[in-house]
Amino acid sequence: MSLVLEGFLTTVALTLLSFAAALLVGLVVAVLRIVPVPLLRGAGAVYVEVWRNVPLLAWLVLFVFGLPEVGLTMPLFWTAFAAIALYEAAFVAEALRSGVNSVATGQGEAARALGLSVRQSLRHVVLPQAARRVVQPLANIAIALTMATALAGAVGVVDLTRAAQRINLELAQPLLVFTGAGLCYLVLAAGIGLGARALERRLA
Repeated sequence: MSLVLEGFLTTVALTLLSFAAALLVGLVVAVLRIVPVPLLRGAGAVYVEVWRNVPLLAWLVLFVFGLPEVGLTMPLFWTAFAAIALYEAAFVAEALRSGVNSVATGQGEAARALGLSVRQSLRHVVLPQAARRVVQPLANIAIALTMATALAGAVGVVDLTRAAQRINLELAQPLLVFTGAGLCYLVLAAGIGLGARALERRLA
């Protein structure tokens, strides 16, 4: 039971921390992708294309086994956190960019006509309107991220899936063990969905 609790708490922590970091990085990348500076827009596009077109498992293996080769060492949990956060940030950036693009062009033009800078028009006019439109896409990304944390077990992190595998080796009851693990993931995903709907109603 203690191993299950440890794995569950590790999965929750990895999900929350990775999604928070992905939001921050994704917001920066989304801004890069929409500012009227070709070099910055290109940098944002490169980030998105590179990260989202390589499988997460490949990034996890690269981070866990490749970074020490160049002298960068971190605890296993934080290495997996970094890989997952940077990977999911690419999807967050695209969701945010789509939300911003859904705001009528005239809104930004009107803000700039009133004397606001690009940064100010984004902060005070465009982003607040886009926020409520990206709640559900971001919730879907958060749910996908929750499921993706199971891949951390493949590189040694004792998450819920890894804990279930260890318990199954002892009990040899795969149906019971992995059904229980699946229900835990279901609870987490349902919680994210309910939270997103509540937030969407509040923003509306």
